[in-house]
Amino acid sequence: MKVWTNGNLVDAAEAKVSVFDHGLLYGDGVFEGIRVYGRCIFECQAHVDRLYDSARRIRLAIPYTKQELIDAMAETVSANGVENGYIRLVVTRGPGTLGLHPFKCADPVTFIIADQIALYPEEMYRDGMAVIVAKTVRVGDRQIPSAAKTLNYLNNILAKIEAVDAGVAEAIMLNQDGDVSECTGDNLFVVDGGGLITPPLDASILPGITRKVVLQLARDLDIPVKESTLSVERLCGADECFLTGTAAEVISVTKIDGTIIGDGEPGPITRTMLEAFRGYITATCE
Repeated sequence: MKVWTNGNLVDAAEAKVSVFDHGLLYGDGVFEGIRVYGRCIFECQAHVDRLYDSARRIRLAIPYTKQELIDAMAETVSANGVENGYIRLVVTRGPGTLGLHPFKCADPVTFIIADQIALYPEEMYRDGMAVIVAKTVRVGDRQIPSAAKTLNYLNNILAKIEAVDAGVAEAIMLNQDGDVSECTGDNLFVVDGGGLITPPLDASILPGITRKVVLQLARDLDIPVKESTLSVERLCGADECFLTGTAAEVISVTKIDGTIIGDGEPGPITRTMLEAFRGYITATCE
């Protein structure tokens, strides 16, 4: 495997960051996870735009232009022969002192990995998945900006541990008001009365790329969509529920904390959205 590191493709064993890198010491950096379909980097521009927006929010200057990073990702995909896979694009604050001061870090570090990913087994797309509501509360915007996809993922990891302990694949996180926010790695939708509802951006969610595509696809299909505050009670009483994410795509939730959602199977609108999303992938990546 080849990894792109600060402008060069190197063997994976040689791709290293300093133990003094603030990305390692403090989770000080930003990243994007991006899918590759048929060697096409899916929603490439949207992901790169979000990377720069995340960096702006934490005052991290990325030392490459957007086009240079797009070219570097394409180079990394080609070098590793990735036909269908996953890209991890990371920018850290770089090596600095043992203190917190971020501006004592001399140079940001940028690296790109292109490999394979399989987040959920295929049978979950067919049968749906069980999730829990985590006790770990989603960090609010006044603490860490939710719209920034940073390397500081401990909040999500603690909720993920709850899911693992419960024997399920995902956990839904609530925000500090007790309303539904998002999952540890995915955005969330419910189907209620034939329309889609998803928590708004101010519910401490990451503005997901797949979430945005699904919202537009639903509008194109004349399915009503609403970004609205969502309580746990309304969540568990929904007709359908599904998650969206770069790795997950669109996947049905059929049980939450043991409560059956709908009839306990992926519902018709969820199936429609998965089919529409995969059709969008095909049309985009032809």
